[in-house]
Amino acid sequence: MTDQPEIDRADPPTQGDERTLLVAYLDYHRQTLRRKAGGLDAAQLATTLPPSEMTLGGMVKHLALVENSWLREVFLGEPMSEPWRSVDWDADWDWDWHSATDDTPEQLWSLYDEMVADADAVIAGARLDDLSAKPSRRTGEPFSLRWILLHLIEEYARHNGHADLIRESIDGQTGE
Repeated sequence: MTDQPEIDRADPPTQGDERTLLVAYLDYHRQTLRRKAGGLDAAQLATTLPPSEMTLGGMVKHLALVENSWLREVFLGEPMSEPWRSVDWDADWDWDWHSATDDTPEQLWSLYDEMVADADAVIAGARLDDLSAKPSRRTGEPFSLRWILLHLIEEYARHNGHADLIRESIDGQTGE
């Protein structure tokens, strides 16, 4: 077994204020995704690990959507950015996962970088206690930015676990 490709990834600090720790953990998980899915060609990014249909390319695109959806659409109450805004989600609820096979690695990472930069700008302009424009469908209550950041960390952590298995099945690479 070999280690993951070298992608800069800073361990989150062990101490700091709440905002610093939340943002550091989000960045850590973003960098982990880059380690898991980075350096692969289009065919590798489209590889599944049966019985799942998940791919690393789909995961990159899905997490780009997640960043945009939670921060632009839910938190700010604005329409999602393209390409999400033009998608017929009723025709394919998992379009982000499925359409990734049509994208080059460069297109996937460019989209991901764009959505992360946009999310970071939203995060930088808000306080942890600021409330979302859109409420929870379950409770009717708005989300705090704090809750959204925790949710993003949870989403990345779950998918990074999936990415471990998929990456190892592609080329044997393992690591944190």
